[in-house]
Amino acid sequence: MSAPTHATAVEIASSILAADFRRLGEQVSDALAAGVRRLHVDVMDGHFVPNISMGPLVVEALRPLAEKAGAILEVHLMITEPDRYLNDFARAGARAMTVHVEACTHLHRTVQAIRALAAQPGVALNPATPLGALDEILPAIDVALLMSVNPGFGGQAFIPSTVDKVARLRAVLRERDLERIAIEVDGGVDPENMAALAAAGMTIAVAGTSVFGAGAPVGERIRLLRAACVAAPPRARPRPAIRGSRR
Repeated sequence: MSAPTHATAVEIASSILAADFRRLGEQVSDALAAGVRRLHVDVMDGHFVPNISMGPLVVEALRPLAEKAGAILEVHLMITEPDRYLNDFARAGARAMTVHVEACTHLHRTVQAIRALAAQPGVALNPATPLGALDEILPAIDVALLMSVNPGFGGQAFIPSTVDKVARLRAVLRERDLERIAIEVDGGVDPENMAALAAAGMTIAVAGTSVFGAGAPVGERIRLLRAACVAAPPRARPRPAIRGSRR
């Protein structure tokens, strides 16, 4: 499975955490009908983050919709000991799994286990975690996810410094010939910051409230996000990022 590269349009990953669970199937179907091909499932355990969300049964329930549309179900494992649950999520239908560097004792082993399950391996960083934490694991992953809010709850305000963090990571990927790796941004992404993130080098935008929030149909909200990406200015050459990175 290949991850998007920065040369392609930004892909929208609809985060179902913000959906109305009374109408989950309907809202996910609306997102898929609007062309979304990545469904983002936030998994929280009440330990790594101060909230509890959903597990493999939700992934399994969404699997028929995703498979019919040719979409990827990605799980964002904001949990301690994620290795214990990788097989369960793979059996449920997850085709991409992202774990947090802050939660994994043996990160390479976890990433290898995800790839062995025929899923795209991703690694996430919390807002205060420096990019250097990705230095050794980058060649082994398909997706680098940068949190633009502190994880645990949907609907939080976007942390503006994330734009510079994306640009610095893009510079590192370019310098190390790793531009196949997708840069995913999760938290508070909306039409107002979409252009700046796209210009900095984001390739996957996790959008929850900006897709499933009240006030406009799901398809219209997705259209607005895409329009913001198209309006993004050309990407500037960002300043070098991780000090001491291997090339």
